[in-house]
Amino acid sequence: MRLAILLFVPAILMAGGHQPRQPRHHGGPVSTAREAKAIAEQATGGIALTARRIPLNGASGGWEVDVHMPKDTRGWRCTVDCDTHGVFTKDRIPNPPLKKRR
Repeated sequence: MRLAILLFVPAILMAGGHQPRQPRHHGGPVSTAREAKAIAEQATGGIALTARRIPLNGASGGWEVDVHMPKDTRGWRCTVDCDTHGVFTKDRIPNPPLKKRR
């Protein structure tokens, strides 16, 4: 009996551990540029600079996001589908310059 208790204590302690929060979408289409930029950054590993709405395969449309790649000569132009919350296409473009901080 004591052995069983000793085996379950570590399992109980590990189950109560803190998990890091993952960005979640709350259903529905991607509605803000911030969401579209986050999706493009996650898909490419770069820094999303601009996002603009575009018509895309259906009612919800999509976002066109330009992504700067810090250690590369070329960046990405990603098309984010509003319905699937994923990158629809990725095209290589000349690396867009970063906005200068003041």
